[in-house]
Parts: sequence; C-alpha cells; structure tokens
Amino acid sequence: MTYKEIRQHVPGITLVSLVGVLGWINAPLIPFANEVILGLLFGILLANLFTFSPVFSPGIKLISGKGLEIAILFLSFSIDYRHIGAIGWKTFLFLVIVMALMMAVGVALSKRMKCPGQSGILISFGTLICGSSAIAALAPQINASQEDTGISMAVINLLGTLFMLVLPISLVPLLLNPEKAALLVGGSLHAVGNVAGAGYSMGQEVGELSVTIKLARIALLSPALVWMQFLMHKSSVSTTSFKFKLPWYLLGFLLITLINSLIDLPEIFLDNAKLSGEFILTIAMVAIGMKIRFRELLKSGKKGLVFGLVFYLLFFGVLALGLPLLF
Repeated sequence: MTYKEIRQHVPGITLVSLVGVLGWINAPLIPFANEVILGLLFGILLANLFTFSPVFSPGIKLISGKGLEIAILFLSFSIDYRHIGAIGWKTFLFLVIVMALMMAVGVALSKRMKCPGQSGILISFGTLICGSSAIAALAPQINASQEDTGISMAVINLLGTLFMLVLPISLVPLLLNPEKAALLVGGSLHAVGNVAGAGYSMGQEVGELSVTIKLARIALLSPALVWMQFLMHKSSVSTTSFKFKLPWYLLGFLLITLINSLIDLPEIFLDNAKLSGEFILTIAMVAIGMKIRFRELLKSGKKGLVFGLVFYLLFFGVLALGLPLLF
C-alpha cells in the first residue's frame, strides 16, 4: 500500500475507531449489551442519521472487510483444543455429530425459509458455535455481504440474551441433574456470556460444567469452518481441490489454534490478544453498521429473527432428545 493510499484510509479508520471506543466504554453500563453489538448499533444509527463525506469511504471499506479477518486471527488465541478432553469423549462425540448435522440443516433451512442473502447460514453457524465471533469468522469465507453479517450478529445477540433469561426459568422446574442441565445450557446457548449467565444462575456446578461444554464447542470452530465450506461448495468444488482454496486468514486461524493447543503461551499474551481481537471486531462492526439502512434492517431482520428462533428450537430439541443416550 502506497503512502497516498494510506492517507486515503486514515479518515475512515479514525472515524470507526472513535465510534468503536465509544461502544467499548459504554458496554459495561448497558445491561445485556456487549461492545460488539453496541458498535454495530452505533454504526447503523450514524449511517441513518447523518450523511458522511466520501473521504471516509476507503477506510470504512477496509475495516469492514480486512478488519474482520484480522480480528479473527487475534481471537483464535482464545481457542484451545484441550477443552475438548474436559467434557469426556461420549459428550464430545455427541456434540460433533449434532453440530455437523445441524450445519447441514442450517444451509437447507435457510433456503427453505428464504432468508435474505447468506444471513440464515451465518445465524445458524453463530448459533451452533460461539455467536458473533463465529459469524465474523465465516462471513469472509462465504463472501457474505456486510448487511447480512450485521443483521446476523444483531439477531444472534438478541436471541442469545433472550434465551439466557428464558432457559433457566424453563429448566429449573424439571429438576434435571447438573450434567443434563449443563449440556442443554452449555450445548445450546449462543455466546460464552450467555452460557455463564444462565448456567451460574442454576448453581455453581451447573455453571462450571456449562462453561466447560461451551469452551469445547468453541474449540470446534476450526473444523466447523472447514465443514461449512465443504457444505457450501460440495456441488461445485471437488473435495480434493477445495482444501487448497481456504482463505489466508483461515489458514492462519488453524495454525494459531494448533500452536495454542500444543504450547502454553504466556497468560498476559493471550489476554492481550483476546482484548485486541475484541476491539478490532468492535470497530469492524461499526464499519459494517455504517453500511446498513433501516429499511434493509427491518426487512431482512424480521426474517432472520424468525429463522434464528426456529433454528435454535430445533437445535435445542435435538440436544434434549440426546439426553437419554448420554445419561
């Protein structure tokens, strides 16, 4: 990139970074919100309330695209395959089978329900793995539009918060043992924060087991990305050639997660990498939000919300049906 090109990107990068900092600062003050969803909402509001000079466009475009990919590289340092061993082979195998099948269901159901663009696929993937981070990882891989990415994250965060509140109320009267309750909470809820909020509200043991199961789901992100690419391309790309078409950031993602699982990296390094990834993801969501119009959000958001609700209930139902097999 030349000096002239760098100068062209500075105004847009500065703008989305400042708005991202605003979302970052305010997130702890707003119940059930996080910096990623606030960044998205602030971006949408700015885009619909103000008209910005074209001078900001190059920087906004760069952050909304490459920003997502760089954020995922940083966030990959939080994935450790050793969490898989902590839940036992039987539970792990069950989760792998269910998630692999539900990804195929998500692809088919999104077409069946006529979800706009790639939003249904992103919502189903975010539901199955780890919410916003999973969507951010998948979106560039399948060339999802920024509107689909933003709407999918909004749907995931809304449903994750909703079911974090509803699930404990629904499960407590059933008097499930901690293992069963933890599988339903940690195995189904969207983000780690949702799992921790719901699990610990049902007791210390349920909370600890739920988070452990959730971490094992997150550790499946790498193979899940490869499996999803296969599902998306199986009709046009052979299995032999598709593995060589993985995008650069996904190859880096796989390498980092492997290193992180084999070597105990310094805790301060891992914490800073995670913090950096979350901040870059926040400003990327600001940039994505600035490309979404209310009309598009209302039209696509309603369909995405209905799809997300249906898909989550299907996913939860499959997990519930599997309880007798595991316990």
